[in-house]
Amino acid sequence: MSSPNENNGISLADLSATHRDLLWVLSQTGPRESGPLHHTLTDYYTGGIDQTRVCDTLKDLIELDLVTKQTHDTTEYRLTESARHALSARQAWQAGTRNTAGEHE
Repeated sequence: MSSPNENNGISLADLSATHRDLLWVLSQTGPRESGPLHHTLTDYYTGGIDQTRVCDTLKDLIELDLVTKQTHDTTEYRLTESARHALSARQAWQAGTRNTAGEHE
């Protein structure tokens, strides 16, 4: 059973693996352009991943307020505070330090 993020109701359990993987990559690398994000996922997924799918997934994450898009000379994507909280909650769940209600044990 998923436990919603306390701040905005977003639970990473409700997202696709691609959504979660993009969030994870951004949490590990910091702000990135879509090209390097695509290459990272292509290296990870045995069947590869289409660039359009990466861009569509980034748009979804922006709509969910988990990623922001900043355009200057290049376009970079970065995590929002909501995404950081959601990732932290998921890591706690994976580590077994949260119960099904999302509370620390």
